[in-house]
Amino acid sequence: MAYSYQENELHCDGVALADIAAKAGTPCYIYSAVDIVERYRAYDQAFGDVPHQICYAVKANSNVSILRLLAEEGSGFDIVSGGELFRTLAARADPARIVFSGVGKRVEEIEYALARKIHTFNCESEAELELINETAGRHGVKARVALRVNPDVDAATHPYISTGLREHKFGVDISEVEGVYARANRLPHLAVEGVSCHIGSQLLDIRPVMETVDKMLALVARLRSNGVAIQHLDLGGGLGVSYKPSDKAPCISGTVGAMREKVRGHDLLVKLEPGRSIVGDSGVLLTRVLYRKQTPRKEFVVVDAAMNDLLRPALYQSHHEIQPVRKPANEDTLLADIVGPVCETGDFLARNRQIAPAQPGDLLAINTAGAYGFVLSSNYNSRPRVAEVLVENGGWRIVRQRETYEDLIRGE
Repeated sequence: MAYSYQENELHCDGVALADIAAKAGTPCYIYSAVDIVERYRAYDQAFGDVPHQICYAVKANSNVSILRLLAEEGSGFDIVSGGELFRTLAARADPARIVFSGVGKRVEEIEYALARKIHTFNCESEAELELINETAGRHGVKARVALRVNPDVDAATHPYISTGLREHKFGVDISEVEGVYARANRLPHLAVEGVSCHIGSQLLDIRPVMETVDKMLALVARLRSNGVAIQHLDLGGGLGVSYKPSDKAPCISGTVGAMREKVRGHDLLVKLEPGRSIVGDSGVLLTRVLYRKQTPRKEFVVVDAAMNDLLRPALYQSHHEIQPVRKPANEDTLLADIVGPVCETGDFLARNRQIAPAQPGDLLAINTAGAYGFVLSSNYNSRPRVAEVLVENGGWRIVRQRETYEDLIRGE
């Protein structure tokens, strides 16, 4: 466990969070390198001798130092934009281990990816297949593609991060996909080599995952019998993490082990695209209490972090455990809303939460913030984006500098 109390002070891998706050300031994101590497290795090792590639989903946390950490482990990467491709290349990732997903790839992004010789485009429509074929032909190359299949499986997750049902914008419906593959297979500048899917994120029940694996393997068999030379199967990502004590996150090794036994013997390179389950638990958002405010209806704890720093509670009504950096002497609690300085009623990090009775100047750690934290942050209310810190090798370093006021108007 990366975060624990030592002598009543919260530490990350032996480093006191209060020491980081004193030098790096607050708010700031803190990540455990050890935790990230251990979770990546859990995925990689669970496949055993089955040919596989773990392609970390860059959208979960795209800090270049984290990408480099994973690249050094041999990770591949799942990207959804030209900017994410730029980041992975800056982290010295192997382009041959990069897959490009997403429903709205622009021509210039496709050209950029072709020039860098990425492994595969995960295509989401016939129109995209035709555009990639035309673009590849214009540049005298052949593009490897997989078609993202919408398997019509209910992921049983938040509706904003569920992607595998017929009403979602992602992929091609499984009832239509064989015809699309047949037409794509005739396009001269495409190498139609893969099948891809992804049913959603923050999955706590693995039964929909296993149902999807079965559907995809059956589809691969049908495509091969129709003359489409499928070589790889991309099963997406989506395993969840425990945001609150009642959440039971799936075991990475157990889930992958069950997948491994299903795909064994099918002569496929299997790809997975985990993001949240690799970085989510590694991170906290460190914030300092500014004020206590009592109204006739409730009490507020006002902190220096806000919805522009961590959007998930406002966007998804998501839960993040909050704990004091200095462990209190007793078990007294306070019922309060934990809110930030942004001028929105929706600027909250927790509502009606029982927390330790925090006082102005106290530090709080907002847990499980390593995924979809900083990447969703903004400069709303002209607030500079916060620093990011990586704890590794018994020490820590700033891996993204805190923005300044001058940064706010750069380019204007």
